[in-house]
Amino acid sequence: MITMELVWLGQPACHDIALVGGKVANLSHLAADLPIPPGFCLTTGAFVQNQRATTVPPTIYEMIGSAYDILAKHCQLAEPSVAVRSSAVDEDGQTSSYAGQYETYLNIIGVEAIAEAVARCWMSAHSERVLAYRRQRGQPTNNIALAVLVQQLVAADISVVAFSANPVTGDREQIVINANWGLGESVVSGTVTPDTHIVRKLDLTVIERNIADKQRMTVIVPNGVQEVTVPRPMRRQRVMSDAQAVEVAQLARALETQMGWPVDIECAYQEEKLYLLQCRPISTMRNC
Repeated sequence: MITMELVWLGQPACHDIALVGGKVANLSHLAADLPIPPGFCLTTGAFVQNQRATTVPPTIYEMIGSAYDILAKHCQLAEPSVAVRSSAVDEDGQTSSYAGQYETYLNIIGVEAIAEAVARCWMSAHSERVLAYRRQRGQPTNNIALAVLVQQLVAADISVVAFSANPVTGDREQIVINANWGLGESVVSGTVTPDTHIVRKLDLTVIERNIADKQRMTVIVPNGVQEVTVPRPMRRQRVMSDAQAVEVAQLARALETQMGWPVDIECAYQEEKLYLLQCRPISTMRNC
């Protein structure tokens, strides 16, 4: 039985999918070598013991408070803004991504708000949406194991979703990059038509660009985030330079080699610096 309740990205225990879920385990494996924001994870052990709770118990609240203090010192901020993300054991696998099924909360500040978001992530494991998704795939609905990642939020100027193989055509020699202004929720949720770059994997040459009319973007607001209208001058302006597209393509290509499968990654640029936020298999390319 899993008893450890809190681990940090980059620790060996945080590489264990059974303890932290697929999303966090993938990031933890990469945290030592890549620009991944720091964070801690409430493990599946914490969830199993408290999964029917509507609030976190005092012991977990104290753990969150102590870890948040450590994170604040690391970030050199009194109360850093964080992302609180669910990470299920069977999430971000080769055949089922569970993208968008469990809850994510962005721009959460303070121990009380984080604890509330963690409880909401726990409750999302038993939502009808998740249970229906599992039934459709023939997966059990009575033994869900969920962890929750609390990670420093990147205040993204540009958000990127990239695939190390073309997820539409199956072409393994193409890297496909989608990008929009602001945080990544508008790209991930499909509420915007993003800019698209296609890069040839062999020599990292940009072979195609499609600059979209980007109508919506996700931005930070007090106590959360909000989807807003993109200012008119920015709608037809290209989000990424070719140099940035090549930088993302290089990262995607390297991660495919390191992980051993075609990757679907989420990244963000903040003040010209590239951060890796997620790395998972392209679940639509099972035979690649």
